[in-house]
Amino acid sequence: MAEVLQEKDADEWAYRGEGAVNLVLAYCGSSPSFVGKVLRIQKVSNKVSKYENHHSALTKDERLLWGKFEGIVAARTREIAEQMYVQKVMCPLLGSEHVDAGIRILVSREFLKAVEHKVLLQRPAWRVDAAKVNPLCDSVLVIADHSIFPSVRGILKEDFCLSVEIKPKGGFLPTSDFIAEENAVKKRITRFKMHQALKLRDGVISQISKYDPLDLFSGSKDGVQNAIKSLFLTPQNNFRVFLNGSLIFGGMDGAADCVSYTVDQAFQDGIKRVIVAKDGMHSKYFLELVTETVMKSGLLNLLLEVQKLDAIDIEGAIHAYYDFVSLPCVVCRQKGENKLSGRYSSIHSMSKHEKLKVVRDYLISATGKDLSMMISFRPRKSMDAESPHRSVLLKSINQTFDYKASFIDLDMKPLKKMEYYYELDQKIVSCYVQMVKDDEAIQNGVGIDGSLNSYIANWK
Repeated sequence: MAEVLQEKDADEWAYRGEGAVNLVLAYCGSSPSFVGKVLRIQKVSNKVSKYENHHSALTKDERLLWGKFEGIVAARTREIAEQMYVQKVMCPLLGSEHVDAGIRILVSREFLKAVEHKVLLQRPAWRVDAAKVNPLCDSVLVIADHSIFPSVRGILKEDFCLSVEIKPKGGFLPTSDFIAEENAVKKRITRFKMHQALKLRDGVISQISKYDPLDLFSGSKDGVQNAIKSLFLTPQNNFRVFLNGSLIFGGMDGAADCVSYTVDQAFQDGIKRVIVAKDGMHSKYFLELVTETVMKSGLLNLLLEVQKLDAIDIEGAIHAYYDFVSLPCVVCRQKGENKLSGRYSSIHSMSKHEKLKVVRDYLISATGKDLSMMISFRPRKSMDAESPHRSVLLKSINQTFDYKASFIDLDMKPLKKMEYYYELDQKIVSCYVQMVKDDEAIQNGVGIDGSLNSYIANWK
């Protein structure tokens, strides 16, 4: 792929979606080099300077942080460093068979302008207001389209393919001794559940999700099945379904609160093309298929190990961060703690290398808590036919499927974001604790685990 994408090439790329950082385009042309691929094009905020939009390379502290990984520090731009991060850090942790680091190809300014114009009306209005295609990029990332099954010859087969995108979120409760007593609720209630309360209060969502990440990571079939069903009932931006790469269920604009889901008929028609069952039973068997495949794939075991690199919680890691970047510890000052003799002295007395590892592990864990899993299925037409893909048998309907399971959105987190993580953590816990107090006053003693429902009622 030595070619440079020009203005005319924009016609062969279609809008697939976007996150906070990248625009995603799917290939719709006939070039064997690009069939079965998507482009990730960096965006820039409409509200901050070009420098703040991370087109520059890593900071001095970030170069030290990632120095042990060949290629990251030498990258001339942040985009290249982020690709090397996926290749050198996340691939070994999550398995190269589940991660595609992609390759970078050159693009012209005219191509970027043409793409910006072409997708403008397809992008959600709030995304358009927030960011645009970065006109300073000279390259974009080409990665596999995990929602389809391209053949080895680079030509798409006509088979129907269902894909499920799941955002698992944090799958364990922290046990760190550095969690403040007033924040002990973190050891009993998942971050996801507490964050739902904050989002409800701030109007980001209008309905609390039924999903509990602990179910998904439980290792039990009943737990995983309950998690998948809850995600299906309240998908927010955590559960989406595609048919041959086109969205048929889930939030259409990537927002946390999507009440405008694609029409139910499109979903029903889509799963009928892949799952053989009686009318009215396709959704049930679809959820069973997702459950079986999540269990069989082993993705969650790999992911949980990465998430648990966060060994001392942000309430501990933030102290290592301030020392690592040679700044006074704001948290110790706020709490009136002495760095050398207070509660966090064991962290502040660590060696520079130990502090570096704490911060680096926390940021890798943050990637693990923020990524998505993409699992794709297609019916296996003959058990005798050779297939490079793993298979799963859904015994309830005696149907076998090829499947592939991947991790996507493995973004490298900026070092500076440590401060944001701490502030958000405190805000989330404070909101939840206050919610419980208010609710208990109203309910006269309702327990912490049962308080969310009445909190929702009060807000409505």
